[in-house]
Amino acid sequence: MDDDTATDRQSARLLPWLGPNGQPCYLSTDGHGYVTRVADQIEAVQLGMGAEVLTLARHLVTDRTATAEELRFTASRLSECLADALRVAESRGGRLRP
Repeated sequence: MDDDTATDRQSARLLPWLGPNGQPCYLSTDGHGYVTRVADQIEAVQLGMGAEVLTLARHLVTDRTATAEELRFTASRLSECLADALRVAESRGGRLRP
């Protein structure tokens, strides 16, 4: 395998977490290895949590007894989940490109 082929098979993967200063983290990878598996697991957890928060939020917004604090807390969690889901989508979309 020549150097060009090896370089083509490796790419920078956007990881599902942020760096210490809130910057995106990338991994130069061929799609295998420990950090890749951890990133896959974290993405699955993030998407699962997003689905759970969405289910709870749907119930809360129809509850006429919900307080402003409960609604703000839920909106905050939904914002976090949406940010996670968008980062996962960007990462996976980047890996689909040839």
